Amino acid sequence: MKTVGPVKLAEVTRLRTALLRLGRQLRKRGATGLTPSQASALSVLERHGTVRLGELARMEQVGKSTVTRMVATLEREGLLASRVNDEDRRSTIVELTPRGRLLLDESHQRSDEHLKDQLAQLTEDERDLLRAALPVLERLVVGRR
Repeated sequence: MKTVGPVKLAEVTRLRTALLRLGRQLRKRGATGLTPSQASALSVLERHGTVRLGELARMEQVGKSTVTRMVATLEREGLLASRVNDEDRRSTIVELTPRGRLLLDESHQRSDEHLKDQLAQLTEDERDLLRAALPVLERLVVGRR
């Protein structure tokens, strides 16, 4: 895909600021009582299912010892479970528990309700613009291929 003209720094700043503020609002409304790192780890497990401990560390871009401590804390809270990998007894597998899934579901519901209320304050034309922008925003999130 061909780009036309340079990207203006002011536009980049406006987009970053708006996305950060919206993200902060949604995290606040969906508060789980977890640290951002813990919530992120649970979200990774929600998206990817059962993963090896080392893979979780890689996806979260933290060291294995850091993720090991975080997993231990989340396991004590009953939000995830870990076990020895049957295929490779040297590795550990982690997955969400029903309690962890419920916590995330409730958090998502609160965030979605807040966003729904915010969207209801926009005009239909503004909502159409956002709908049209969704594929572009989603492409930004996953990165270009």
